[in-house]
Amino acid sequence: MLGYSCWAVCGCIMTDVYSPTTTANPQTSCLVVPSDTVGKARCGIKVVQVLLSFVAFVLEENVLRCSSCFALYFFEFVSCTAFLFTLLLLLLTTTTLQTRVGIKCWPKLDFVYTGVITVTFFVSSVIFATAHGDSSVEKAAVAFGFLASLMFFLDIGLFWKKNGFPFPGNRKCETDAAETEARPEAEKLNTLPDGE
Repeated sequence: MLGYSCWAVCGCIMTDVYSPTTTANPQTSCLVVPSDTVGKARCGIKVVQVLLSFVAFVLEENVLRCSSCFALYFFEFVSCTAFLFTLLLLLLTTTTLQTRVGIKCWPKLDFVYTGVITVTFFVSSVIFATAHGDSSVEKAAVAFGFLASLMFFLDIGLFWKKNGFPFPGNRKCETDAAETEARPEAEKLNTLPDGE
């Protein structure tokens, strides 16, 4: 019993001594939220975008008959694309994979992608809403399509509010400029022989 209490006291002392000075290595975590590319609010919105796009796609897949197959297939393509690519963008921007991919201008990529998906998801939802039958599954798919479009629009708004427009003139990406300034000169100046 005395040995156990001595061990417990020594364990507490050792824990008290080492715990305040020991910190976790931040490099071991693969999830990086908030990061330079996406903050906590936009990360949450992107998760909701993925879920809404997936639900819209699943609902659309359960439509048995189509009155306008073009509208159905267009909505299917856009909802599936939005789900897959938003999930990929979310994984890349919230993990350490973003440093391994080789893309330097994440804000520009994120802005362009989100803008294109916002417009195409809204257009496909409008087309599907005007050309669908009266089944409840189609109405639910259209509703989730509009909700997803709204979340993409909200994401663009938050991006614009925080970062502004990512294409100011013809400037290169800021990380490219910083790398150019930090890079030492590769070529040496030509030196003339002593006599000339």
